[in-house]
Amino acid sequence: MKHVFNKGQDPTKPTLLLLHGTGGNELDLLPLAGVVDNEANVLSVRGNVLENGMPRFFRRLAEGVFDEEDLIFRTKELNQFLDETAEKYGFDRHHIIAIGYSNGANIAASLLFHYQNALKGAILHHPMVPRRGVELPDLTGRSVFIAAGTNDPICSSSESIELQSLLEKAKAEVTLHWENRGHQLTATEVDAARKWYESNF
Repeated sequence: MKHVFNKGQDPTKPTLLLLHGTGGNELDLLPLAGVVDNEANVLSVRGNVLENGMPRFFRRLAEGVFDEEDLIFRTKELNQFLDETAEKYGFDRHHIIAIGYSNGANIAASLLFHYQNALKGAILHHPMVPRRGVELPDLTGRSVFIAAGTNDPICSSSESIELQSLLEKAKAEVTLHWENRGHQLTATEVDAARKWYESNF
């Protein structure tokens, strides 16, 4: 997978896995990583799927309707990519914090839904529930920050609450932060994510 890896100054810090939104690329969220933790390793990945020329992490059938088969395949592909890159760059595979926005947040949530040890934690900006009717792994010890919009036209507030509930039932520690700015990624939610990260990691 096309990616950027920047080695951090502090090897005890987690590796930040950056996952862009639809139409983004591996450079989009680099400034975000600098805000959250400018001493950590950064692994920023470009989605392997194109929708009308726009990179995504998995296919969808329509707005808000995921191609589940492709989602499962791409989640497995990303998990294996993390195994390989941890070995290649020499970072701790069990100490990865995902930072995802929109489509990137959805694939990060999917990693949590499918693989117990894929992530140590996640910052999910405007995610949706990746799948329903599946049993999640035991996520004890995993911390998740969800930034959601009260008036998000793409991801309803009920969707955010449902995702929180599903993750908590799997024993993850979840913080849900509300913004009133629709689906956009705001400076205030990034700052809230930074504070959450600093108190958890």
